[in-house]
Amino acid sequence: MKYRSVFDIIGPVMIGPSSSHTAGAARIGRAARHLFGREPKYAHVHLYGSFAKTYKGHGTDVAIIGGLLDYETDDTRISGALKTARANGMKVRFHEEDAVTDHPNTARLKIGDDDGELELVGISIGGGKAEITELNGFELNLSGEHPAILLIHNDRFGAIASSTTILAKHEINIGRMEVSRKAQGEQALMVIEVDQNIEDSVLNELERADHIIQVAKISD
Repeated sequence: MKYRSVFDIIGPVMIGPSSSHTAGAARIGRAARHLFGREPKYAHVHLYGSFAKTYKGHGTDVAIIGGLLDYETDDTRISGALKTARANGMKVRFHEEDAVTDHPNTARLKIGDDDGELELVGISIGGGKAEITELNGFELNLSGEHPAILLIHNDRFGAIASSTTILAKHEINIGRMEVSRKAQGEQALMVIEVDQNIEDSVLNELERADHIIQVAKISD
């Protein structure tokens, strides 16, 4: 587990009962919401390990849906998130999975609407912290602790250079960068953690860069 201070060990300001099963789960849901860019119309939530065994008693179900509604971990509305989501027209289904995963607190979210779909795997690593380990079939390691830009692009020379040049022009510092691809010459994914939230104008410029297909962001 990755802790930076004693406050990470004590846990975040949150709605209980569990930092890992509630706060961490809410952060997984909220990351999915930010990457999708809007409230989805349906959500299929596949739960593994201890998530699958205790999700109702520990509030993992309402926490994940609360995250999809863009609630923070300390938002008192989390307890009523399922009712709110359904009132908003969101179709929600939970699936208790038997498959063994690398981490006991694992959730796979499939969310979407008429205009698109997103599939994400997140793990809650304790102390209210969560990591995103997969996005639409791409493996990644995204903590959600810092603002991040995710760029799906063609696996061609120049895609990385054109993107980083734009960030440098706007004086945006890169804290961490990760690139993955499914196969040579096909689609690839850049994950760029930065030091400040990114303005929409910069995202629009990135979308016009060479070989970039899609841009998403996670704000702090």
